[in-house]
Amino acid sequence: MCVCKTKMNSELFIARRIYKGEKKLDKQVSSPAIKIAIAGISLGLAVMIVAVCIIVGFKKEIRGKVIGFGSHIQITAFESNVSYEHTPIAISDTLINILYSNPEISHVQEFITKPAIIKTDDDFLGVVLKGVSDSYNWDFFRTNLLEGDIINPDDTTSANQAIISKSIADKLQLKTGDRFTCYFVQEPVRARRFDITGIYETNFEDYDQLFILTEKIILGNLNEWDDDMASGIEVLVKDYDNLDVTAQNLFFEMSSYKDRFGNALYTRSIKDINPMIFNWLELLNMNVWVIIILMLIVSGFTMISGLLIIILERTNMIGILKSIGARDFSIRKVFLYLSAFLIGKGMLWGNIIALVFCIIQHQFNILKLDPSTYYLSAVPVDLNVIYIILLNIGTLLVSLLMMIGPSYLVARITPSKSIKFE
Repeated sequence: MCVCKTKMNSELFIARRIYKGEKKLDKQVSSPAIKIAIAGISLGLAVMIVAVCIIVGFKKEIRGKVIGFGSHIQITAFESNVSYEHTPIAISDTLINILYSNPEISHVQEFITKPAIIKTDDDFLGVVLKGVSDSYNWDFFRTNLLEGDIINPDDTTSANQAIISKSIADKLQLKTGDRFTCYFVQEPVRARRFDITGIYETNFEDYDQLFILTEKIILGNLNEWDDDMASGIEVLVKDYDNLDVTAQNLFFEMSSYKDRFGNALYTRSIKDINPMIFNWLELLNMNVWVIIILMLIVSGFTMISGLLIIILERTNMIGILKSIGARDFSIRKVFLYLSAFLIGKGMLWGNIIALVFCIIQHQFNILKLDPSTYYLSAVPVDLNVIYIILLNIGTLLVSLLMMIGPSYLVARITPSKSIKFE
């Protein structure tokens, strides 16, 4: 049994001896070409991991900003109006209970949007006020709040509280604690003064330049709406991956529901509301695949060249093994095992390089971005363990498959000539 075990592992044993060397004076796999091959695997895998982490992080950050302003799903009146002046819907306890009965829904909140013009002594600016209720989820704006605090309905010192963006504050030279006047274009024209309780910044200029948050009751009174009326309902789901299915199911369920005004309800996911942004984010996946394919090709060819050099360096050994009865398949396995050792070493360093870079960037934001172009102030990184494991498995499998072809060179080496080869 011992003989069989030794025979079964003879290829692996020989590969280890070639890779490590029996003694310090033994020739090891250390030619410059082999080192370049290992470096190629290391850099290729590192680039792939970094690229995937950055793209996933970028998509996650941008998606989070859009969802932070508009939630996952919006339910409004069934109308063709695409402005921020919506036809009101009546929100009943029955409707809220129907939404919460869906296991995919985590939170429901009412809102009112209303266009307005801010007028100061020196300037004016068109904005959209978003009125939110006590049930509003403030997590997104708490994360992006620069100064001040969120709206507190129990604070009696401020009659009309509002949170504005840094972009609006800079344009109108406003700060926390200041007051500003909003004019609402309706019949008759109305004006309201607001106290700034907080200033936020998301670097998403499309929305930062537009939205001001205030209390829902203020905008409802301006519209002369009842307490149960709102522009719509925002719905947050538990799992973003199930957003399309949840939105589709909710669409059919809400289209058959009628409020007390007889309005049919229209359901749209955030992807339907902002198709250009989400289509752009989907296109980023193509960039990742291009990088992965290019890096695999480059890494594979460097390993192919390295394996060919190893075979040429070991031509004498191949001839001796053939002369004592070793088959071509057995010798090929030796070099495939050796390739696996070299690929594994390269992958180890590739993972170390990528993880060190990602951790440093995540903690210190060394690489900066122009927020006006990329909506972010620094390169985002999302360390997804599943993606990293899949990249490692894919790299190992593809690299080993690419080694099979060059290993056939062993069959062309004859003992009579190779033993004399130097």
